[in-house]
Amino acid sequence: MIIYRLTCKQGHAFDAWFASSGAFDEQLWDNLVSCPSCGTDSVLKALMTPNIATGGSGKQIPPDTGSDQDTGSDQNDIRAMMHKVREYVEKNADYVGDRFADEARKIHYEESDPRSIYGEATIEDVKKLDEEEIVCHPLPVLPEEQN
Repeated sequence: MIIYRLTCKQGHAFDAWFASSGAFDEQLWDNLVSCPSCGTDSVLKALMTPNIATGGSGKQIPPDTGSDQDTGSDQNDIRAMMHKVREYVEKNADYVGDRFADEARKIHYEESDPRSIYGEATIEDVKKLDEEEIVCHPLPVLPEEQN
């Protein structure tokens, strides 16, 4: 079993258990993961710290999944890192808007010059890209975008 800290597009945070990371991915692709607060199926994994074994005692430090009230320096560091990732992508990649899936295919099938791109894609578009073994990753959702 694996536990993930999840957030929805409305900014609600919650924990969910899955049989494996693959099971989470399958359920997410099939729109079976939804926010218990608002019901949306627009859900992403939040950043988490891993379980850490503490040596010979066999005890583990549980993951810090945070809480809605957390405002510690770790969260500030994570937010800063998320901003840096977004800034880097926006500075070094071409924005293609809602043509992301089409442009990714053109690059993959060498119909267009290779370059870094970013834009918007529906869950269905991302599923199809995955089936074609075209790798893409979501940009981090910044806290201020959830307001």
